[in-house]
Amino acid sequence: MNAPSSAGQLRDLGAPMPLRQRALYQEVAERLRQKIFARELEPGAWIDELRLAGEWGISRTPMREALKVLAVEGLVTMKVRRGAYVTEMSRDDVAQVYRLLALLESDAAGEAAARASDAELDALQQLHERLEKQARQRDTFFATNEQFHYKLLEIAGNRWRQQIVNDLRKVMKLNRHHSLLKQGRISESLAEHRAMMAALRARDAARATRLMRTHFESGLKAATA
Repeated sequence: MNAPSSAGQLRDLGAPMPLRQRALYQEVAERLRQKIFARELEPGAWIDELRLAGEWGISRTPMREALKVLAVEGLVTMKVRRGAYVTEMSRDDVAQVYRLLALLESDAAGEAAARASDAELDALQQLHERLEKQARQRDTFFATNEQFHYKLLEIAGNRWRQQIVNDLRKVMKLNRHHSLLKQGRISESLAEHRAMMAALRARDAARATRLMRTHFESGLKAATA
């Protein structure tokens, strides 16, 4: 069999990556994300690319592409000649992320108070009521709490803010000391959400903004105590 010509090789290299291959590395990235969030890969842990690629029956190419995606998101840190590691969050990292979330989400709360429809506020209220019922169910509480915040962002609009917050919240899942794990913090968080809902219902943008900022400030104190 003749070897392919150099021109043929260049055409192959220059051709767009097939959709199937692009989807594969995205699937691998999501699988790695879930392993990180579930603490199957702990912060600071080395990611054994060869072993995982073998277990999942894939080549190293989609694995490496997936790790690049997670590195951009901040979930993975690439070290020269040492490979990929799950990112570790220092106290300063946690503080910086909380402050950014406080700025972005407090601004969103003010906009939501000013522009939300009654139906949108009803949907947000339903999420809050689910939170009230899940106070003793930690895993489901975390998930619903995140849905509440994402719903508020959706109501406020601005897809760029939503994208940034989404990335920041992914990174926050690396924090070993989640604020809601602290004794009494869930009760405090629920009280803050109740006040937030009252401000939104009253269409009080300034109060909603202030309350959301305070909500994150309280979370930061609990996370770094």
